[in-house]
Amino acid sequence: MADHTPIPASPSTPDLAARFRPVFADIAAQAVRRERERDLPYDAVAQLRDAGFGALRVPVALGGLGASVEQLFALLIELGEADSNLPQILRAHIGFVERLHAEIPLARREPWLRLAAQGAIFGNAAMERGEGKLGRYQTELSRDGDGWVLDGEKFYSTGTLYADWIAVSATRVDDGVPVYVLVPADAPGVERVDDWRGFGQRMSASGTTRFHRVAVPDANVLIFSRQEPTTVTATFQLVHLATLAGLARAVERDAAAFVRDRRRVYSHGSGDTAAQDPLVQQVVGQLSGTAFVAGATVGAVARLLGEIDQRRRRGDAVSGEALQEVELSAARAQVGILDMVLAAASRLFDVGGASALGPDAQLDRHWRNARTLASHNPVIYKARLLGDHAINGTAPSFYWSVGTKAA
Repeated sequence: MADHTPIPASPSTPDLAARFRPVFADIAAQAVRRERERDLPYDAVAQLRDAGFGALRVPVALGGLGASVEQLFALLIELGEADSNLPQILRAHIGFVERLHAEIPLARREPWLRLAAQGAIFGNAAMERGEGKLGRYQTELSRDGDGWVLDGEKFYSTGTLYADWIAVSATRVDDGVPVYVLVPADAPGVERVDDWRGFGQRMSASGTTRFHRVAVPDANVLIFSRQEPTTVTATFQLVHLATLAGLARAVERDAAAFVRDRRRVYSHGSGDTAAQDPLVQQVVGQLSGTAFVAGATVGAVARLLGEIDQRRRRGDAVSGEALQEVELSAARAQVGILDMVLAAASRLFDVGGASALGPDAQLDRHWRNARTLASHNPVIYKARLLGDHAINGTAPSFYWSVGTKAA
C-alpha cells in the first residue's frame, strides 16, 4: 500500500530563473564566436556545473535543487535559445538522472544522485557504428577476478568529452545480458576522441569513445528491465525537442535583430526600412508563432512527465497506460514540431538578402543544428508508430536499438 510520503516543494521558478539566466546570457554572448571558431564550450559546461544545472532533478535531501520536471524543461528551452549545443551536451546527464529515478532501485541510485548533486556530469556511450546485430552491443563487460573489465568502441558519444563519468551500454559476456556500466571519464583505458564531423551541433563533440580493459567494480554495473514501459525514452526525446524549441526562439530573436538594424531596402519592397516592411514583419511574426507552438508542445509533454514523477514521489503506482500515453505524446510532439522548426530556420533568410548569408552572424547554424537534431531517432518511424497505434491500437516500443538484422 502506498505510504503517500509528503513531497518536498520544488524551488520557485523565479529563484531558478535568477540563478541560471545570467549563466545563459554569458553562454549566448559567446555562441556565435564558438560556432565560427569551433571552440568547444568547456567553460560553458563548467559554468552550468558550478551553478548546479546538473543537480536540478536531484532531490534536496541528497544535495540537489529538487526542481520539477516542468521546471527542468522550461530551463532547457532557455538554454537551447542561448546555444543549442548545450542542452544536447547535457542530454545524456539528464537522461541518466531520469533513469535513476525511474528504473534503478533506491539503494543503487542514491550514490549516483549524490555525485550529480556534487557537480558530476555524466556522459553517454551507447551507440555503435558498423554492422553489429540488433539488440546486442559489441562493447563487452567480462568478469575479471572480483570485478569486471570493459572493452569496446562507441560513437555518437554526446557529452562525453565534457563529462566526469560515462554511462556505457554493454553486453555482459557470461550471460549476454545488456548492462549499464559507469566509468570515470579519466579512468585508465578510456579514450575520448573529438572526431564528430557532422555539419550541425558542432560543439556537441558527439564522436568516438574507446574502452580498453577498463576496470569496473560490481557497484558500477546497473541492470534495469528493458521490457517494461518507462519514462526514460520520452525524457531523452523531449530534451531534443526542448532544444529545438529554444532554437526556434533563437531564430525569432536573430531575425528580429537582423531586421531591426538593417538599412538597405529593395526598390520593389514594401517599406522605407526592413523594419517597416509589412512582408518582413509577417515573416518574423510567423517565426514567433513557431517558437510559441514548439515551446507550448514541449511544455505539454513535460507536464505529463511531471505528473508521473509526482506519483512516483508520493509512492503511488504508475499505470502502464500513463507510461504509454507519455511515450505517444513525445512521439506526437516530435512529428508535430520538427518540420515547423526546420521551416522556420530556413524562412529566417527571407528577412534579408545575401548579407544574411555572411559568416559573422552564423545564421546558418540554426538550420544546420535543427537539421542535425531532427535526424536523431528518425521521425518517419515515430509517425508510422503513431499511425499504427491510431489504426490498430498497437502499443509503442520503449526500447530499440540500431544495427543489422540478426541472422
